[in-house]
Amino acid sequence: MANSPQAAKRARQNEKRFAVNKARRSRIRTFLRKVEEAIASGDKEAATAALRAAQPELMRGVSKGVFHKNTAARKMSRLSSRVKALG
Repeated sequence: MANSPQAAKRARQNEKRFAVNKARRSRIRTFLRKVEEAIASGDKEAATAALRAAQPELMRGVSKGVFHKNTAARKMSRLSSRVKALG
């Protein structure tokens, strides 16, 4: 429990940020799952479209501090190589 007004305020701020980041992370995972499903179905056009939609979401997560930039780059690289291999 927070013992000072400052610590109480930081706890409130942390709760808000946690909720925002959790929603953002969930949204990004949904976009990534759509790419995975398109790859699994073997539909290259759908996978390419899903990947194009997922890229800005993932990069937005990086700029908002939800993901590290190298993590996002690794995910994009692996997904794009898998989409490329569908052809």
